[in-house]
Amino acid sequence: MEKQFTFGKYLKAEPYLHVLLWFFVLIYPYIKYMEREGGYPMSFLHELNSLFFKMTISYFLYFWFFPKEHKKKYIPVVVLVFVANVLAYEYFDQLFHGGFRDIWNHMIANSLTYLSFGVAFFAIHSVKNTYRKQAEIDKLRMEKQNAQLQGLKAKVNPHFLFNTLNTVYANALKKDDKTPELILKLSDGFRYVLHEGDKDYVAIEQEIAHLTDYVQLQQERLSAKVDVHLEIQTDNPKQLIPPLILIGFIENAFKFTSVLKGTGHLIEIGIVLREKLLSFTCSNPFSEKQTDHDRPDWKESGLGLKNTRERLELLFPGKYTLEINHDDHLFKVDLEVQL
Repeated sequence: MEKQFTFGKYLKAEPYLHVLLWFFVLIYPYIKYMEREGGYPMSFLHELNSLFFKMTISYFLYFWFFPKEHKKKYIPVVVLVFVANVLAYEYFDQLFHGGFRDIWNHMIANSLTYLSFGVAFFAIHSVKNTYRKQAEIDKLRMEKQNAQLQGLKAKVNPHFLFNTLNTVYANALKKDDKTPELILKLSDGFRYVLHEGDKDYVAIEQEIAHLTDYVQLQQERLSAKVDVHLEIQTDNPKQLIPPLILIGFIENAFKFTSVLKGTGHLIEIGIVLREKLLSFTCSNPFSEKQTDHDRPDWKESGLGLKNTRERLELLFPGKYTLEINHDDHLFKVDLEVQL
């Protein structure tokens, strides 16, 4: 992807632009008279004097006048400085010329030259201002995006912890011997959410370990009701990804399956990472008839999916595809993200 020419890069390049411009202005007369006999007749000191007054009016406009918000009220000052600059130049320039010359025509010609430089520096100022405004817009967009991501994380974390606590509570009621192990996994889940979940990125191996613990917790809770097939393939365990980006889909799978009657309901989860392309699939049985929409917890059953979709759009705009399909028998999620 081609990198944009940012405001920071423009600021670094600007001094070189100015040096190049004035260098060309300084040597232009010599280039112009290069093929004439005798070359350019005026001294180098004469050109330095001319360059000084061109730079004076140009940078007065560039640094003082152009940045003003209400320019009209400063026009008298600009006119005064402009006339003073022309007169001062005429005074010093006559020291390099002998004999009579038409001073008025010379002053008009120099005034037009200064106006030309004013226009040129107004163009430079406009370009710089455009980059500055774009940088401010990008900064505000980034701050807004970060605020949105933090808000979405705040929604995801309690949602996950609430569901996991329900799992441990259900086993405790049954006085299951595996309850201490579940509590340990829950503790790891808390630690991950509190410490790693607050980061912008984590290694995919950490995210996978967290998801695996969650799947085991749900398997213990639902016992014979579910049959989980979890397949993981990765060519780079250290690849960085946003934390808690997949948990919403897996939570959703167990939640829909938990209300179904019968046993051995198949939940298939696949996580594949190859050459920075993350592929995630999750499918679970689904029955609209057996889903009780009047229960308060089911009113927010799409929370994880909604949050994940919003986070993907903020973090990977144009770099992911997400397909969610369901009928009366199967709910399936297919996600691909270019990291």
